[in-house]
Amino acid sequence: MKTMKAARWHAAKDIRVEETSIPSPKENQVKIAVKFTGICGSDLHEYLDGPQLIPVEAPYALNGHKGTTTLGHEFAGVVEEVGEHVKHIKKGDRVTVEPIFRNPESPFIASGHYNLSEPLGFVGLTSNGAFAKYAIVEDYMVHKLPDTITFEQGAIVEPAAVAAYGVQQSGMKMGDTVLIAGAGPIGLLTAQVALASGASQIFITDLSENRLKKAKEIGATHTFDARDKNIPQKIREITGNGVDVFIDAAGVQASFDTGINSLRNGGTAVLVALFMKKIEHDALDQAMREITIKGIIGYRNIFPQVIALIDSGRLPVEKLITRVISLDEIVEKGFEALANDPSEVKILVNINA
Repeated sequence: MKTMKAARWHAAKDIRVEETSIPSPKENQVKIAVKFTGICGSDLHEYLDGPQLIPVEAPYALNGHKGTTTLGHEFAGVVEEVGEHVKHIKKGDRVTVEPIFRNPESPFIASGHYNLSEPLGFVGLTSNGAFAKYAIVEDYMVHKLPDTITFEQGAIVEPAAVAAYGVQQSGMKMGDTVLIAGAGPIGLLTAQVALASGASQIFITDLSENRLKKAKEIGATHTFDARDKNIPQKIREITGNGVDVFIDAAGVQASFDTGINSLRNGGTAVLVALFMKKIEHDALDQAMREITIKGIIGYRNIFPQVIALIDSGRLPVEKLITRVISLDEIVEKGFEALANDPSEVKILVNINA
């Protein structure tokens, strides 16, 4: 067999499941037989409005990739083959992937801040990804999974790492109160991480009643319809002076305003969502209240902790899986379902179904 089926992006609203060549690893790469791959919000953005991160005019500088792209960067599988220089991973290892590319010439690599190296790139966006039977990744991206973690859980390590990094960067302490805007996969995973880290109260806002119901199921103490104009006032009545931490996983003007206005003086906001439009911000209010507003991109140095937390049972990411589909169903039951059905949270593709 020289070809495999893959879900390949050609243009916005044009993802085709088609035959493509089976790739082989170079000397510092790993070939993975994919088991499960999650559909990420960034995949959905490429489907609806792309190209965004997919390079179509100029090739991605670190590998020359350009144009038609096999999507998929949230995945787990089994190592099929390794390049000659790969020593820490071997054929048969159960693994998940941290899909951020690292520019070896960047000063941020030496400092350990590899997610800040440029040009920014991800497997499945600036290279071919894991909506396919096999995927090729760089050796530094591969993390072993314990036998006690399922491949379904392993496919959610990547988005859970985004959530965990956001909570970590917020400086949240045991007993803190947290407001999360957005009850999509990242928002709900953030709630799970905050609970596992000792948050005393978790407030979640969203437009979808079904997603707010899911938020309650996983442990949110209070939920609000995001259209409610009195959320900051209600939160202050409950907490006394506002929340300690605000995490924006929605990424719009309304979510940002609600969150900032719900923070206590001296509180911290973390922008996890990728804001697709510019927003207005009152810098004087920020200064007068000594509010910290911090942006993050992806994650760094946190995959082992996330894997351990899932393995311990304290981060039950599998509760967020709302559907498992086959690769042939990825457009209708994957991308279209996520675009049109707010009750969907995390959809996984069973590559071998």
